[in-house]
Amino acid sequence: MDASEQGRRTAGTEAASGAEIVSAQGVRKQIATGAADAPVLTILDGLCLRICAGESVAIVGASGSGKTTLLSLLAGLDSPSAGDIRLAGASLAALDEDARARLRAGRVGFVFQSFQLLAGLTALENVMLPGELAGLADAEARARRTLGQVGLGERLGHYPHQLSGGEQQRVAIARAFAAEPQVLFADEPTGNLDLVTGGRIAELLFELNRSRGTTLVLVTHDMSLARRCGRVLTLSDGRLHEDA
Repeated sequence: MDASEQGRRTAGTEAASGAEIVSAQGVRKQIATGAADAPVLTILDGLCLRICAGESVAIVGASGSGKTTLLSLLAGLDSPSAGDIRLAGASLAALDEDARARLRAGRVGFVFQSFQLLAGLTALENVMLPGELAGLADAEARARRTLGQVGLGERLGHYPHQLSGGEQQRVAIARAFAAEPQVLFADEPTGNLDLVTGGRIAELLFELNRSRGTTLVLVTHDMSLARRCGRVLTLSDGRLHEDA
């Protein structure tokens, strides 16, 4: 076993002893197709999952297997057809949409493949926005500090169209971490980047995860990126299978 593998296993063992931060029990997700021969499509079927605070978990699987759907369910952005999902100690089924949004505020961060920055806001304003919405009095100070940590301290006033793809993803990561969330959900965070830039973004993502102790739930098709996590879970036939 090499040093990196030993480190991953140690990290996974330590996290496993921590408090549960995300869980799914018997989760099913079905959608109506409108087709006469198959009116309902089952995406997730009795899926179970337990993630502890501080853990890093990668979810991999074939295209169309439901990885992004699962991430949306775990974050409370969508609702399952059946089953129970708990986030930060709360059952999402017991909360309406506004209550789920309040639960996410300050506890959950997101990094998406498509960056999803607001074109009319500067880098600083994009990173400040979640903190402002959460009512944080120091939202600007946090945004400035986090942008400095991701190497964009000199680009605060630049708009997304004035930044490269890698710089835009760094703004997205700063936005996700500025509110110091308990959980970071990342959906193909390097998917739109070239190999070198993607590697730098991955380094940044894991460094911020380590330094802040944030739980990382990562959806990716990149197995080299997935294997840097403490655990790798494969989604197939609507269920998760843990890699050895």
